[in-house]
Amino acid sequence: MGCDALAVNIAFLGTYRWGLLANPDLQAELAASSPFVAEIFVLLYNLIFAITFAAVGLYTLRRGASRVDEAFKIVLGVSLGTFVLYMANALLSLGLFNGDDLPLDQQVVALSWLSAIVITTFLRLIYRRVLAMLRQRGIDTRRVLIVGAREPGRLVLATIRRNPSLGYRIRGFLSDHTPVGEVVDEVPVLGRTQALGRVIRATQADEVIIALSGRSSNEVLDIVALAEDESVEIKLYPDAFQLITNNGVSIGDVSGLPLIGVKNVALDNPLNRALKRTLDIVVSMLVLTFTSPIMLLIAALVRIDSRGPVFFAQERVGLDGKPFPTIKFRTMRVDAPNLGNWTTKDDPRVTGIGAFLRRYSLDELPQFINVLRGEMSVVGPRPEQQVWVEKFSQSIPRYMRRHKLKAGITGWAQVNGLRGDTSIEERTRYDLYYIDYWSLLFDIKIIIQTGIAILQGENRGY
Repeated sequence: MGCDALAVNIAFLGTYRWGLLANPDLQAELAASSPFVAEIFVLLYNLIFAITFAAVGLYTLRRGASRVDEAFKIVLGVSLGTFVLYMANALLSLGLFNGDDLPLDQQVVALSWLSAIVITTFLRLIYRRVLAMLRQRGIDTRRVLIVGAREPGRLVLATIRRNPSLGYRIRGFLSDHTPVGEVVDEVPVLGRTQALGRVIRATQADEVIIALSGRSSNEVLDIVALAEDESVEIKLYPDAFQLITNNGVSIGDVSGLPLIGVKNVALDNPLNRALKRTLDIVVSMLVLTFTSPIMLLIAALVRIDSRGPVFFAQERVGLDGKPFPTIKFRTMRVDAPNLGNWTTKDDPRVTGIGAFLRRYSLDELPQFINVLRGEMSVVGPRPEQQVWVEKFSQSIPRYMRRHKLKAGITGWAQVNGLRGDTSIEERTRYDLYYIDYWSLLFDIKIIIQTGIAILQGENRGY
């Protein structure tokens, strides 16, 4: 992203300066413009190009993506950005900033468009070369497991070896046909396919490439689920891809080898993560600011109602399966957490004030502190205790995919009535839908629905 910003700014500022020197009329128009119009335009310029480059996928290119694909996206991104920028500049003349837009001429626009393409491509080529050198020296590498030690798997291995600039470090094969411990093309077979989760943890693998032939769709999906449980990136070699083609995959290639990535989480995109984080910070600060008097009152009532601390902290599992402490107002007797059960309607462990807090989800207000600390998000799958995560991951397909993003205070499952002692299978289905179809508007919709449910007392929390 830094290289791209440098490239487009050099392109525009350089060509505009040339335009001012070559065209006295343009210089006179700029001098007559309102103050700060140039600064406003440059700010818009950088914002628009960052958005358009992200929109065309320049920030989500896979390792080994071809230079042709990258060049095409550069041309598309610069062209789209230039068009949007030209339209935005025209809007400035319709009443914004005293009716002034930045004076431009066609030569400046055309030359800055061409310069941006050339300079961006050149800087990205340099970046590629530097990155390749670093990867060959062990920096920015990824640990990879190959599922399948027969011809497809060996072809994947050979292709990766021919391209050390990918930075892939093959840790081993998994195979149901080759004995464990045997060495295939100088790479050991580390286990059977059903041991994939254990082998991923043992090798700390970052990526799994499934290269099998003659397997049923259910068998391949079972292997995909094992990998998803460990929150690693997954790719399929085409023979396996033919078995499970659906909207959950994306076609690409790695240095000419066709590989299909299992659908990535939308929040893998840095721009999407930044947008979601911005929403989290804004909402959390607003909530904590406006509810601080209520929180002080709740703290006093909790202390008066029953003996014990005001707050209750419990370790839950969050992003990438990592534990973190959730903060809530205590709503149970101090010995209740040791009982180890979910709360149910009219649960005798819940205190008098606790029942009221749970009904309106006021006990969860301190979790906005978790959000500000970056441990949670306002919207996302609700976090569970480690013991439940281990249990559910064994019985519910793709359960661990819930941990591909931060846990949330509210979520798509919760606004659809799935809270407390409800079906974990149903909750997981709603969580996976949210993950697959995330958007900023989706988050805002869930936040609004949550607010309405709380005000109406329909949150059904026990």
